[in-house]
Amino acid sequence: MHSYYAARAPEYDQVYRKPERQSDLRAIEAWLPPHFAKARVLEVACGTGYWTQFIAPVASHMLALDLASETLRIARQRVPVGKVDFSVADAYHLPRHLGTFDAAFAGFWFSHIPKARRREFLRGLGGRLEPGAKVVLLDNRFVAGSSSPITEQDADGNSYQTRALADGSRHRVLKNFPSELELQSMLDGIGEPGTVTNWPYFWALEYVATAP
Repeated sequence: MHSYYAARAPEYDQVYRKPERQSDLRAIEAWLPPHFAKARVLEVACGTGYWTQFIAPVASHMLALDLASETLRIARQRVPVGKVDFSVADAYHLPRHLGTFDAAFAGFWFSHIPKARRREFLRGLGGRLEPGAKVVLLDNRFVAGSSSPITEQDADGNSYQTRALADGSRHRVLKNFPSELELQSMLDGIGEPGTVTNWPYFWALEYVATAP
C-alpha cells in the first residue's frame, strides 16, 4: 500500500475530479470543517492534503501524518505555513511523543485497513486522543460504474481492486466497503455509539472517543 500511494502521489487528486462525485464533494467540504472548530486535530493518512486544506482554517492546530513522504510534499503546498505540522508516521504505530489531541480525522484510509486490524488501528488512535475527543472517518461507498471493480476477495472477507497508474504499472489494492453495522459494532470499548452519514458516493462515521 505504501509503495502504491508513493507512486500514485502525482496523480492521486484525479479521484476528486470525477464529474459524478462533484456534488457530494462540495457538500462534504462544507459539512466537515465545523466538526473541528478550534480543536487540536490529529489527521491520520492525510495523503496529498485534500481534506487537510478544509480543516486547517478552523482548527486551533493540526498535525497531519502519512507514511509516504511523496504525498506529504504535495500536502504541504495546500495550507498556510505554520498552520499544520506534517510528519511521516505509520498509522498503526502512532508515537507517544506526538502528544494527545481533542479531535481526529482520517479520510479514505479506513477502507484500506484489513478487517482483522480495524480495532487495532482504532485503539492506537484512541491512545493519542483525550477522552471525549471527536473522531470523523470519511470514505467511499461502492458505486458500480464509478468505483473500481472488486477483482478479488480473501478468506478474511477483505476485497481488492486492481488499479493502473499512468506509468502503466498495475497494483493490487485492498479496498473494503464496510456496512453501517460493521462500523457501529467495531466501536465497542473504543467510542460511544457513532453516527453514520451517507452521501451517494461517500460515507462518514462520527464518534466520541472514550478513555483508552
